[in-house]
Amino acid sequence: MIINLIATGKNMSAWVNTGWQEYQKRLPAEYKLQLTEIAALKRSKSANLNQIKEKEGDALIAAMPKGSLVIALDEHGREWTTHELAQQLEKWRANWPQVSLLIGGPEGLSHNCLQQAQTTWSLSKLTLPHPLVRVVVAEQLYRAWSILAGHPYHRD
Repeated sequence: MIINLIATGKNMSAWVNTGWQEYQKRLPAEYKLQLTEIAALKRSKSANLNQIKEKEGDALIAAMPKGSLVIALDEHGREWTTHELAQQLEKWRANWPQVSLLIGGPEGLSHNCLQQAQTTWSLSKLTLPHPLVRVVVAEQLYRAWSILAGHPYHRD
C-alpha cells in the first residue's frame, strides 16, 4: 500500500524534514509513505483567503492519485485512539492500494477537498501548526504499524 501525504507548504524547517524522514524510513516497504508538497500561495493583508484556500485545495486534489482512498485531516474530523488508527491502517491496506492524506494550509482544507474525502481525521482538538502535522502523522502511522506487527515501539 502507498500512503500519500499531500500537504500544502514547501521548504520546511530542517526539524520537520528530519522528523518526517525518520518515521518514513522506519515503515516497511509494504507501507510506503511518500510526501507530495503543494506550494502555498502568497498571503497579504488584502488577499482573499477563501480564494487562496480554494486554489490550494484544487492543487491538492490534482496531486491525488486516481482511485485512492481520500482522508482529509481536519479539526472537525473524527479522533482515533492509537489502536483505532491501527485498525484503520489494517482496513486501508486490505481494501486500497493507495491512500491520500490531505493537509491544508493555514486556513485549512477547501470545501472541495472535504467533499472528495471518504473520511475526515482529526489529530486533536488542539490547533497544530501544519509542519508539525506532517511529523505527527508519520509517527502515528509508524506507531499504528508497530501495533499490527507486534513491534515493541508502542506500549499500552
